[in-house]
Amino acid sequence: MEKPFEIYQVDAFCKNLFSGNPAGVCPLESWPDDNVLQDIAAEKNLAETAFFVKNGDTYHIRWFTPVIEVDLCGHATMAAAHVLFNHKNYKGETITFTSRSGELTVTRENEELTLNFPVDEYNPIIITNEIIQCFSMSPIEAYEGKTDYMLVFSTEFDIVNIGAKLSEIEKFKNIRGIIVTAKGEEVDFVSRFFAPQSGIPEDPVTGSAHTTLTPYWSGKLGKDKLSAIQLSPRKGYLTCENLGERIKISGRAKTFSAGNMYLS
Repeated sequence: MEKPFEIYQVDAFCKNLFSGNPAGVCPLESWPDDNVLQDIAAEKNLAETAFFVKNGDTYHIRWFTPVIEVDLCGHATMAAAHVLFNHKNYKGETITFTSRSGELTVTRENEELTLNFPVDEYNPIIITNEIIQCFSMSPIEAYEGKTDYMLVFSTEFDIVNIGAKLSEIEKFKNIRGIIVTAKGEEVDFVSRFFAPQSGIPEDPVTGSAHTTLTPYWSGKLGKDKLSAIQLSPRKGYLTCENLGERIKISGRAKTFSAGNMYLS
């Protein structure tokens, strides 16, 4: 029998198990064909599955949704680091990943993991009728980042109660998905993320979206350290810090399951 592949499922940016965003994590000794990676991600049917291969002192990481490979994923990177720290006997306190989005690090301090990601570049865009049609209420501002649109709404109540029209969002093939956000009531800001065109109707927690959210709210609120909740049904809990060209995104992760895959 061929050697099985390890597979883990980890809840990232969680408060307790069954909150945050579940990610698949698959440590590899070498890269199989891309179609194998995509098939595994489709079989796991989570927002993202992370795959990594050790490369000297670093790890090359890739992320797949059930339908596509993406350039950056925060929660699955946190999940991969959690697996290395807790299941693969990684001895240091900082892990370096190389990726399509450059060098990424994850640092452990007690139970908290901190991602260090590049800041997103975003620009204001016109609120078109096509954008308005995506949701049950209209945004007050709109921006386009490297991979996503970000729409700003008036209140946290709007974000909690917003109705997303997935068939309309899916028409935007030039982006990964749409972030909706507003100033928070008990935290600095709140958000949700919808990406049906990437195989993710609503993402429970989107670490990479906070590379756009953090500089925006840092500027609006006049502070560099910010607390955030992603208001999906599972909810995600994050602490963010604006470093200028980089963003720190912190949270906790818990292992839900560990096992083997047999691909023959």
